[in-house]
Amino acid sequence: MTIIIPAKERDASIQALRAGVVPRLGIRHVQVGRSREVMETVRDMTRIADGGSAVRFVIGEYGSGKTFFLTLARNVAAEKKLVVMHADLSPERRLHATGGQARTLCAELVLSMATRTKPDGGALASVLERFLGDVRKLAAAQGRDADEVIRERLETVREGVAGFDFAEVVIRYWQGFEEGNEALKASALRWLRAEYALKTDAREALGVRSIVDDAGVYDHLKAIARLVRLAGYDGTLIVIDEMVNLYKLVNSQARASNYEQILRIVNDVLQGTAERLGFYFGGTPEFLMDTRRGLFSYEALRSRLAENSFARGGLVDLSGPVIRLQSLTPEEMHILLERLRLLWAGGDPQRLPVPDEALASFLMHCSKKIGDDYFRTPRNTIRAFLDMLAILEQNPDEDWRTMLGSVDINPDRPLPQPDIVDETAALGNARQLVASTDSDDGLASFSL
Repeated sequence: MTIIIPAKERDASIQALRAGVVPRLGIRHVQVGRSREVMETVRDMTRIADGGSAVRFVIGEYGSGKTFFLTLARNVAAEKKLVVMHADLSPERRLHATGGQARTLCAELVLSMATRTKPDGGALASVLERFLGDVRKLAAAQGRDADEVIRERLETVREGVAGFDFAEVVIRYWQGFEEGNEALKASALRWLRAEYALKTDAREALGVRSIVDDAGVYDHLKAIARLVRLAGYDGTLIVIDEMVNLYKLVNSQARASNYEQILRIVNDVLQGTAERLGFYFGGTPEFLMDTRRGLFSYEALRSRLAENSFARGGLVDLSGPVIRLQSLTPEEMHILLERLRLLWAGGDPQRLPVPDEALASFLMHCSKKIGDDYFRTPRNTIRAFLDMLAILEQNPDEDWRTMLGSVDINPDRPLPQPDIVDETAALGNARQLVASTDSDDGLASFSL
């Protein structure tokens, strides 16, 4: 059956893929491979939803598909009724700092908060109001005062580190909600998003004596995870990409402090003290394995993240904290080109821009003339193939055979650094995988 792809979705996907970034629309049309990794992701989200926790380090070269895989994890989490937060590290955003960089990261994470019904972020207010709505219903059913019920429900938040002021700010939001005081609600949201830089400002606006500073970021995220659970969601997933920025830190003490924060997260997850909370980190092999500046330079992390000693000779163990994204196989790469071609045709098999033999010729050309390793990364393959299709579309008299005799990569054209793809992985199949984990045998089958 022919599935026509809307022009808006087609154009947005092609434009993003040619630029080397993950498209927000239509990625399901070019999905391929990564079935075992997707299965592990589904198991992680199921574990979190069942009251457990998970931590993963998604490791791969530039262009190998880290960013897409993390996007996939976010979508699977949303299908499992988890709240998702995500951000990229940068010189201005770190896990640990003393100059406000950690608080900036926290603000970005909370601002990106997304749910299944609000996938584009900004879901903090929705989570709060869902919590307050549930409290109202409970208070009405029990014939009790809503304010009393709220304080009782927030007791689990108060028990955590820095939880007292967190609970008070949620109560201030409730008061603003009841009184129609938008300024009070906005101030509470600003505090929860870690946007207050001065304690005096927070005290004047909300009557609390603390703010979220660099030292309290992780505790604040755990408090938000507890609030998410009180609002009726099954858990929280926090996704942080571009971890290589920690590897690039020149100051050794700054790197060590950030690695200590990662160790704290890993310990909490592996020891089971973090409930209904998951972390996915994306980084390069150097970030993980460099014994001078990477995570393996920190002995405690090296021992926790070391590979299974029996995973040799082609054997793979995906149950550990580290997921290494391997190159796509030639068969998967061919399927990728087929789906790109169909996407270009808007889903209509009668309008394919090039015949089947052009796909094999393109891969052969890339292998012999440009270099097999270069074109084993999906980002580069996608860009080159779509560039060729664009030339053929705009020059109808040109023949693809002639094009494959002249296609080359311009060395002066810089490659984008944000990771794209295996962007051809299992996004469209994620819902099937999630649904199938609830079947009788509890295991999903994944097919291309």
